[in-house]
Amino acid sequence: MIDDTWFNSLHRTVARCRFMPAQDFLGQTLKMERQKPMIVAFRSDWDTEAADLLATLRADLGEMASRIEHIGSTAIPLMPSKDIIDLQVSVIDLELASRSFDQPLRSLGFQLSPYQADHVPAGRIDDPANWTKRLWVRHAGSLSGVNLHIRRRGSPNERLALLFRDWFLAHPEAVPAYGTFKSSLAEIARDTGVYADVKDPVVDLVIAVAEKWAAETNWRP
Repeated sequence: MIDDTWFNSLHRTVARCRFMPAQDFLGQTLKMERQKPMIVAFRSDWDTEAADLLATLRADLGEMASRIEHIGSTAIPLMPSKDIIDLQVSVIDLELASRSFDQPLRSLGFQLSPYQADHVPAGRIDDPANWTKRLWVRHAGSLSGVNLHIRRRGSPNERLALLFRDWFLAHPEAVPAYGTFKSSLAEIARDTGVYADVKDPVVDLVIAVAEKWAAETNWRP
């Protein structure tokens, strides 16, 4: 549910972005929030598209991008997903990286999203400031859409993204159940906002199990 407080906060954030008029991007963001989610079967070319883009980003972003990874459902074999590739760039200084990455990312067709924080898992006592990020979006054209998450190296949200991916890679037997959940949810959710709100607590459950596995196997991001 989008209320006036959310709308006003979003407008102030967008007004600080330089890539396009604030009102235009605000309208585009709200439109995306209200779109019906679409989940498709796993595509083997997601990995190829991601690998090509990772190589480009490593060359264009330079040493400030200390780590760049393919994350999310498109990085997990046989996992149904929205046709949007998620990538994560780890940096030491989020503000400095945001400024430095602005020009190269815009030249690659990315736009800065107003969303600057991740969901904090339920029951976790943590400062929301530890879960900040920058999100750059490239809408689908001849290739898949891309969500590029810029996160601080060593932050809990950087770690969570890698743990989620690696736990599913180590437990392929869990992929059908989670994939079915996502597909079923997408059928009944009226928009992507509702879809994300319902999916977040299920991701929290996955992470609770994954944390035990990480401790038992001495997993490190």
